[in-house]
Amino acid sequence: MTLLAVGVSHQTAPVALLEQFAMDADDRVKALHELLDSDHVTEALVLATCNRVEVFAEVERFHGGVTDVSRVLARQAGATVEELSPYVTVHYEDQAVAHLFTVAAGLDSMVVGETQVLGQLRAAYALAREQGTVGRALHPVAQRALRVGKRVHSETGIDRAGASLVSVALDRAEARIGALAGRPVLVVGAGSMGALAATTLARRGADVVVSSRTEASAQRLATAVGGRPAPMADMGRELAGADVLLTCTGATGLVVGTDVVSAAMAGRADRPLVVIDLALPRDVDPGVAGLPGVHVVDLALLQGERTDADSPAGPVAADDISAARAMIEAETALLRAERQAAEVGPTVSALRSQAAEVVDAELLRLAGRLPDLDVRARAEIARTVRRVVDKLLHEPTVRVKELAATPGGTDYAGALRALFGLGIDADVTPGAGRLADAVTVDPDRHGGAS
Repeated sequence: MTLLAVGVSHQTAPVALLEQFAMDADDRVKALHELLDSDHVTEALVLATCNRVEVFAEVERFHGGVTDVSRVLARQAGATVEELSPYVTVHYEDQAVAHLFTVAAGLDSMVVGETQVLGQLRAAYALAREQGTVGRALHPVAQRALRVGKRVHSETGIDRAGASLVSVALDRAEARIGALAGRPVLVVGAGSMGALAATTLARRGADVVVSSRTEASAQRLATAVGGRPAPMADMGRELAGADVLLTCTGATGLVVGTDVVSAAMAGRADRPLVVIDLALPRDVDPGVAGLPGVHVVDLALLQGERTDADSPAGPVAADDISAARAMIEAETALLRAERQAAEVGPTVSALRSQAAEVVDAELLRLAGRLPDLDVRARAEIARTVRRVVDKLLHEPTVRVKELAATPGGTDYAGALRALFGLGIDADVTPGAGRLADAVTVDPDRHGGAS
């Protein structure tokens, strides 16, 4: 069995391609069951955000698992595996674990240190549990990833330096029109991203108006942030009075057309409008960017300007990054030790069962050769033989459990199975990297994308 992480993210793919992967709740459920219905995937979790779509899976064979996951991703994107190949990354075993921990910590985000992805991972894990697609292998990995993400944010200074995608987008808006305090802002969408946007805007002193396809959701969110709700039908009128439009719905088609924005701009003279589109796929017609007085901030723009630890636009202290990565490395090693120790258990049990069968067979043969041996002597011989076997097995079985829990990557359980002929089910597992490398992999190559 092998743990895989296969997917695309803002690190490797343009926003235009990421839009093709947009998944609503039904799409996620469908993908989970497609994965489990494939030939090699036994467990799966799908993390789909505005910046990434990644599948974390336990598979029976590396190559078969990569192929199965890639086909599901390609189907979702309406493309072929070959077309996606340049953009897909593949991680396996420890690298897959470390990658998931890195994502959970916000270190792989468009804005380093952001916290929203941790909640998105929590929701993805909850959905996989609800659908019964995670089991013995992925449960501890997902649970540890959530703990690692929380630890990184609570024990390092990343939270102080890292900003959410919403905050960065609002910073762009303020650079264009000035502080948002007292300015009318229309938020379209009342989901998790909409709630984050409305809350952040309220903290900056903006006058928040919330519109949603579900009026009750708009009312709840508006009340929570001290704003007011507005029907979607009134978008044109609300836009005419807004300084900023921030939209982040889960719609699969355009929500804001060029005609609506154009009409809202009439009579505004030199008063600009900042349109922030954080939806994937996009909510706002691309033609809006060409309207006079309209400045669009979208995921493509943020991807082009994305910050990292070396960027003056969004500094995250090098010490915090180093501390977070050290924490991830230590947690990865600890989980590896736990997984290896757990894998040794069945092998040790199989070895003891095999020894017991050998002892029983030899005692039966002894009974046939010495039929006149009295019952007391027979029982004493049986106890002695079993004591000898137990003592011979005690040290190696204890040691193999201890050794399996130490770092180093040695497959002690596999060695034990090979030495005692307990049954070997080997699989060639290549190094992590891009999909194109994974399907033509050199089994001796270790390394790749991280």
